[in-house]
Amino acid sequence: MRFLLCFFFPFFLISAGQAQQPSHNTPKPSQNKQGAIFEGLNGEKLEKVAKTDAEWKKTLSEQEYYVLRKAGTERAFSGEYNKYKAEGVYTCRGCGLPLFSSVAKYDSGSGWPSFYTPFKKTHVKEIEDLSLGMSRVEVLCARCGGHLGHVFDDGPKPTGLRYCMNSVSLKFVPKK
Repeated sequence: MRFLLCFFFPFFLISAGQAQQPSHNTPKPSQNKQGAIFEGLNGEKLEKVAKTDAEWKKTLSEQEYYVLRKAGTERAFSGEYNKYKAEGVYTCRGCGLPLFSSVAKYDSGSGWPSFYTPFKKTHVKEIEDLSLGMSRVEVLCARCGGHLGHVFDDGPKPTGLRYCMNSVSLKFVPKK
């Protein structure tokens, strides 16, 4: 019996590990380097933003604070940018970092603004989110750590990704 366990146990571990491999399009959590310098819309250099909870409460509305700092979610189809079609860039409502271009925006039908790629990959941070009894990838602003939404692997070409964002986490800057 011991021989059988020693023989089959490694195969069980290997097959169990393979069953949990993500698909090739599944978004993978990424980490940005600490102390990173970011580029603003006008090419200016932006450093990370660190504020206390009290400071965030002073600068954000109650809804913005709930979503950006407490990882809340606005109701579907309620956000100002869900059907917004102007040309420009969506920045972080908390710190102004450019996050998404209107060129990458599309109507996913989900009720939240959706993009197939970020403005710059280094401007968003992706982390595993196991809340609500499911496994998802949460998207944060890489500069201030504000919660933006989640990324899913059911988006359009060319990336196959759907960055599903909260309007209240974003501020639109029109194209000049």
